[in-house]
Amino acid sequence: MLRDRSQTEYEPVTRPGRPRVLKIEEAGSEAWLNSTDSSSRGDNGGSAEEAPPAVNKQESGTFLRRGHTFTFAALFLFTVIVYARPAEFYPSPLTHSLAFIVGVITLVIYLPSQITIDGTLTARPREVNLVLLFCLTGLLSIPLAINPSEAWLTFSDTFIRCIVIFAVMVNVVRTELRLKALLFLALFASLWLSVGAINDYRWGLMTVEGYRAGGRGSGIFGNSNDMALHLVTMVPIAVALLFGSRGIFGKFIYGACAALMIAAIVLTYSRGAFIGLLTIFVFIAWKIGRSHRLGIITLVIVLALGILLLAPGNYGLRILSIFIPSLDPVGSSDARQEELIRSLYIALRHPLLGIGMGNYASEMSFRGLVTHNSYTQVAAEMGMAALVLYIMFIVTPLRRLGQVVRETFEDRRQSRYYYLSIGLQASLIGYMVTSFFAAVAYLWYVFYLVAYAVCLRRLYESETGKVVVLEKRKAKDREQSARRAAHLAEG
Repeated sequence: MLRDRSQTEYEPVTRPGRPRVLKIEEAGSEAWLNSTDSSSRGDNGGSAEEAPPAVNKQESGTFLRRGHTFTFAALFLFTVIVYARPAEFYPSPLTHSLAFIVGVITLVIYLPSQITIDGTLTARPREVNLVLLFCLTGLLSIPLAINPSEAWLTFSDTFIRCIVIFAVMVNVVRTELRLKALLFLALFASLWLSVGAINDYRWGLMTVEGYRAGGRGSGIFGNSNDMALHLVTMVPIAVALLFGSRGIFGKFIYGACAALMIAAIVLTYSRGAFIGLLTIFVFIAWKIGRSHRLGIITLVIVLALGILLLAPGNYGLRILSIFIPSLDPVGSSDARQEELIRSLYIALRHPLLGIGMGNYASEMSFRGLVTHNSYTQVAAEMGMAALVLYIMFIVTPLRRLGQVVRETFEDRRQSRYYYLSIGLQASLIGYMVTSFFAAVAYLWYVFYLVAYAVCLRRLYESETGKVVVLEKRKAKDREQSARRAAHLAEG
């Protein structure tokens, strides 16, 4: 729960037809009183002190108004289609356009519902503003692209859908149940991918370079490295649910999920995923094992060495090829290094708006390959301003989740937010590290992760009443800005 050591009484935030929450602090204790305006109670207008007795914290989280039931159902179905990709397994005109149709239906349901509930098209947390600016830079780069048609195709395909669905998620996921439903869906898809990779290895179906487990289909999980990236971002969520679960059975289930995903990551032989996996385990150990950090980090290092020693085939040599490219038998390490240097050169030569989305592989690559790096992909194809927006889009929720972790630390054993916030932080860090080796900036991975983080933070702020503090701070900032403007005008 949010602690305010100044023991000041906050003005309640009131909105038409909605309850208001008044926070009162007495001798260091906190009491939440749920009061309503006389117009909504139908009485003779009592004071806040005459309100009903304090209610449960969860019931007092009234800042996120309930609604969007049908929109969430459509969003959930859309996400199922994104993960299942029916067009790849049952090709037909209907399945090829199914995601687009469900996406349009989701948007059609969302718009009138959102305007009715909140009176705006979208809430405006900083992440929404950043993603809209990021989208704008992509749109502005199209006319100046080397191949405008290729840039428009990239922009209007998956990228714009990611932007729209991200905004829908931020506004629609208003309950803990909805957030967990999406997280469990992502975990289920990850388990399906993991079991498939392990089964391929068991049957000797190494479809990539003769020894690596391949992905599924040809979409976002079709590439071994991309599938491994997704699994890296899901492992921390399973670990967070493991620590947050109070029952032995739940801990066993989540632990088994994490173990299966780690095994599948190893069988993909993805070097970037290995580095990402090591990073997230160090981070989780550092955050959770506060009193035994040295011992836990030592254990993580021993675990990493154990993976290298027990992994099948030439896994250890492949990891070492990160530092010694000659150890890579197919030369992919040298090729990636060449593309990285080339993409950096292109980014420096075209710093304003880049060469156009999707143009690097077709127009500038030595071998017709993508940059294999999300950061240089954005910088080369959309410009340096877009790169700054992209990094801020990832780092902003990372920092704000850190604030939630600090505020719930003392009550971490009972808090529903502490471990999940750490898990989502680790997922974002895992994405930042692993995406250094994959050109995935325009795909679904990061947009879903940031949406999860924003939704969790909004639920936390709503439940704890922190919105009251934020609203007052924003009002004070607006007042100060108005005073400065008036002072400048007088001067």
